[in-house]
Amino acid sequence: MLCKRVHSSLVRIGTAGVRRYDGARMNAFSDSLRAAAGLVAAADGGLVDIVARSLAVSGLACAIGCGLGLALGAWLGVARFRGRGGALTVLNTLLALPSVVVGLIFYLLLSRSGPLGALGWLFSIKAMVIAQSVLVLPVASALTRQVVEDVDRVHGEQLRSLGAAWPLRAALIAWDERYALLTVAIACFGRAISEVGAVMVVGGNIDGFTRVMTTSIALETSKGDLPLALALGFVLLTVVLVLNALIAIVRRWRLGRDDAVAVPGLAA
Repeated sequence: MLCKRVHSSLVRIGTAGVRRYDGARMNAFSDSLRAAAGLVAAADGGLVDIVARSLAVSGLACAIGCGLGLALGAWLGVARFRGRGGALTVLNTLLALPSVVVGLIFYLLLSRSGPLGALGWLFSIKAMVIAQSVLVLPVASALTRQVVEDVDRVHGEQLRSLGAAWPLRAALIAWDERYALLTVAIACFGRAISEVGAVMVVGGNIDGFTRVMTTSIALETSKGDLPLALALGFVLLTVVLVLNALIAIVRRWRLGRDDAVAVPGLAA
């Protein structure tokens, strides 16, 4: 009987301890959520600075990567040459290029002992923009190539019969599919702004200089500063949500526009 009473007491004590621990853990989580919401609502200076830097770096990287990627993808969509299949295989493989590998490569290139060390760009915004541009480039190229190639397969023969060489065909198709390519650009921006590995390696995550949202979330979580990490996470999720909403709006508007153009043609 004594053993049973002791066992029952230990069980009750253990259960109470687990409940107190769970309650404290839930209180810490809810407190962090409230503090994070307060930082966002008050537009905390440090939070705004990090968000603005993230948008600037990713926007510039997206502009560079998309500019090159759209041109490369449009060319691959209409060009036919020996080794094209191998080139497309390499391009599709680069879609899964690990960001930390890109960061490592540019770290070696930009370090003082590297071939580009004289530029002094390591741990700078310039290095972060270059790294993100390289990550955006294969995404923009592969998606643009698919869009242009699908259209060229349907209308390419007609354009060729009119004497349009491949540069003109690529330009005409890209312009005609500009709204589809706009969704490509939006997707590329999402790829850039959610990246963490490359910018962490080449940027150094320096406070007030190269710290962006993704690197800040990783750092603040490791430090235990959960409110700031959660606030940045809220903002990052909001940016991604807005990007996906823009893609959906553009796609729906384009479908409505195509239907409006097609209906008069059928009526005629």
